[in-house]
Amino acid sequence: MFAAPPVIETEIFARIPDALRAREKPRSQTGIARDSFLEGPSFDRDGNLYVTNIPYGQIFRVSPKGEFTLVATYDGEPNGLKIHKDGRIFIADHQQGLLLLDRDRGRVSVLLDRPHGERFKGLNDLLFARSGDLYFTDQGESDQRDPTGRLYRLKADGRLELLLSNVPSPNGLVLTPDESILYLAVTRANAIWRVPLFADGSMGRVGVFIQMSGGIGPDGMAIDEEGNIAVCHVGMGSVWLFSREGRPLAEIRSSTGLLTTNAAYGEPERKTLFITESESGTILKAELPVPGKVMASHL
Repeated sequence: MFAAPPVIETEIFARIPDALRAREKPRSQTGIARDSFLEGPSFDRDGNLYVTNIPYGQIFRVSPKGEFTLVATYDGEPNGLKIHKDGRIFIADHQQGLLLLDRDRGRVSVLLDRPHGERFKGLNDLLFARSGDLYFTDQGESDQRDPTGRLYRLKADGRLELLLSNVPSPNGLVLTPDESILYLAVTRANAIWRVPLFADGSMGRVGVFIQMSGGIGPDGMAIDEEGNIAVCHVGMGSVWLFSREGRPLAEIRSSTGLLTTNAAYGEPERKTLFITESESGTILKAELPVPGKVMASHL
């Protein structure tokens, strides 16, 4: 028998205030009426944490003290959020496509919504490489019955490349520290795929890196300086920490609900993992031994 990995407990860092929750007319998310559903955690250079509230088209900024500020509300379903090294904020919106947020005016604008005249299925998450290339997932309602989810790369020069088109629910994604491998969370297959990336822009053989079990499946991910991957497991209320070889190192267990949707490393030493727990509308945190990888936005 295999020994269970050690458990790391979380604590609540912040909670959406009642005044910012839709208590009277909650909207449906994942088939259930919810007063909030947090996703897309991403830190700016000042230590503020940006998160999205999917069913209500909202973007929040959370201060280092855990104070929520509403930055924008619009007609959309914002999921992933990342900050470019020039300060621009990009949003993967399930309804509208790839968006830009003007944080000062609280407005969003469409950057890309109809590539080659066809609408996206429904964008989910995104990340930047050091080169400025943007990788993002087009999940829609794809699953094992309809494995047509897609992985795109928007080159820094504006060229859009379709990398994968056969994914049963592509979700979160991370790049290894040397950016030679992209790990892709495939929710409905309950797996993490390994996508080798070559210097000439081509890909190596794509395969399963980690096969998970239980819950609903992997969602957002974060990676540290040593290449260890933190995988949010929706339906389990856990974030699993795997080594760069794929060995389980620890289970980071939610102290609130079961919908651990996404994570980001923060604080000056980057040894604190912040986790959006969407069932309770809270942001959790856990202390880890290895610093998170420096995001491209902070270089």
